[in-house]
Amino acid sequence: MNLNFKALSISYKTAPVEIREKIALDEAGSRRLLTKVKEVLGIAEALIISTCNRTELYYLSDTDESQQLISLLAVEKCLTDFQNLSDYFLPVLVHEEAVQRLFRVCIGLESQVVGDIQIISQAKQAYQWAADEGMAGAFLHRLMHAIFFTNKKVVQETSFKDGAASVSYATVELIEELAGHLREPNILLIGAGEIGADVARNLKDSALKPRITLMNRTYTKAEELAQECGFQVQPYENLWEAIANADIIVSSVLRATPLITAEELQAINSFTFKYLIDLSVPRSIAPQVEDLSGVVLYNVDTITNRANEALQRRLEAIPQVEEIIGQACEDFQDWSREMLVSPVIHKLKNTLEQIRQEEMARFTKQLDAAEMDKFDKMTKSMMQKIIKLPVLQLKAACKRGEAETLVDILNDLFDLEKQKETVKA
Repeated sequence: MNLNFKALSISYKTAPVEIREKIALDEAGSRRLLTKVKEVLGIAEALIISTCNRTELYYLSDTDESQQLISLLAVEKCLTDFQNLSDYFLPVLVHEEAVQRLFRVCIGLESQVVGDIQIISQAKQAYQWAADEGMAGAFLHRLMHAIFFTNKKVVQETSFKDGAASVSYATVELIEELAGHLREPNILLIGAGEIGADVARNLKDSALKPRITLMNRTYTKAEELAQECGFQVQPYENLWEAIANADIIVSSVLRATPLITAEELQAINSFTFKYLIDLSVPRSIAPQVEDLSGVVLYNVDTITNRANEALQRRLEAIPQVEEIIGQACEDFQDWSREMLVSPVIHKLKNTLEQIRQEEMARFTKQLDAAEMDKFDKMTKSMMQKIIKLPVLQLKAACKRGEAETLVDILNDLFDLEKQKETVKA
């Protein structure tokens, strides 16, 4: 009688980005891999979570399928050096540890940005894909809903998800705050490097998306990112026209001298109020622009301070979050153990019901309909009272981790294995 939930993980903790990006899966890839896991390995329940920071496979199996899963993943990604990838993967083969890991990943305790607010949505997507592919059974359904409930509790009772704890998240938070003061604001993102791309990707689910324009010195790079995020794109040659039309401008370009100066900004004769956000080091927006009427400038230090304050609140909330997760895991483990003995309970009920019906058939031939009904109700009540104590004892034994002994006793006393054969016949 074993609980057999397992995990296989590769994340920013175990592999650099050049390795993680090789095996990252989109929706189509995740669905195909789930199908292969079912057809090739015979696994009935599995979940795949793949983000920029991790690719994790969770599955129910009595055996360690880590190497087979890595091989299937390599085939899906057309990788020939999959054996060299094995060292980057972390297998989690103990049921309780795998359950706890999935809780921690989905809540955001294992995220690179602690308390990541996107990971729970990504987990919900992964769960939907598993359900669509027929890979979510009773166990996974119960586990994922327990996680969603726990995440809601964390949000409501702690500060773990409050504020934006990274520069890119904090920038998006500021953009949304500023946009709230404007009617139909136009937003210009200049630069598609690492931080610019992070800001863009964190904005792609925003209601502001139709009014966001992306610009980069290399047009093809801007075009690819804009297509991924659903933004407009403009060539770099139209820089000052785009700045003139924008209400919020985010610059994350790398250059030795400022891209936007007070003189050039004043020369475009734009009469709209402008918010400028400079994420570059060295600065790409000259600090003197704030001397202009109708211009407000935020630099990377301002954004970093916002992120640091939010991060500190999240770090302080971690003990409370871990306590909530610990209780949720304990409750789920109780359910998991009860699920293991539920077939025994079902067989015991069937055995007693079969005895009841046989005895009813022997002694009720001469009874009329009313007497038969009374006799039926009386014997059913007796059976329910007889079975109540063994069921309660089994559930209590589950919580103590001692159910196996009691299951063996019940099997011997009532010959439940034989009853199973009788039912099949």
